[in-house]
Amino acid sequence: MSDPMQILILVTSLSFIPLLVVAATTFTRFVIVFSMLRFALGLQQTPPNLVIITLSVFLSIFVMKDPLNELYSETITPYIAKELSAEDAFQKGSLTLTKFMVTQTKEEDLALFVKLSDSQMPKTVEEVEFTQIIPAFLLSELRTAFKIGFMIFLPFLLVDLVVSSVLMSLGMIMLPPVTISLPIKIMLFVLIDGWNLVVQSLISSVRF
Repeated sequence: MSDPMQILILVTSLSFIPLLVVAATTFTRFVIVFSMLRFALGLQQTPPNLVIITLSVFLSIFVMKDPLNELYSETITPYIAKELSAEDAFQKGSLTLTKFMVTQTKEEDLALFVKLSDSQMPKTVEEVEFTQIIPAFLLSELRTAFKIGFMIFLPFLLVDLVVSSVLMSLGMIMLPPVTISLPIKIMLFVLIDGWNLVVQSLISSVRF
């Protein structure tokens, strides 16, 4: 292909990068957990969406540094040096991401999409189709994120229940419980170093 056509294809491909970040990385897990944490604390826009998204992106880069390094050294660099064709680069890059996604995907989730596509269950990573592993990977990420989010919700829900019970017993029915529970939850979260605990839990949930 001519150089202008290659540039056009490259620019078009770049528009799919945000979609690929959501579909083939742990970004979904991180952003959902942080959003649920914000809701559990009772905060509406703190931290802002931009902060949550940025933190999720860089945590995803941190846990995926090995696949990303392999993708860069074995796919992007040879393609830029014209040692690989676009088709070979796509196949190699897809296989690198597939290897990572398979390690994070529940077997039953992959089996579901293999069954829906009327295919045989793959025996090796090379046999896994990209169109099957992506939705299966996303389902597994959603399941893991909601499990972690549920565990985060429990202590904050307990605080809300205790505060509501105390206010009702004191006859302070007109006082919104969130007025008292919100600063208590924030104080407890800071005292236990909650951000470090949440990040450690998220990173340890990724199978390397």
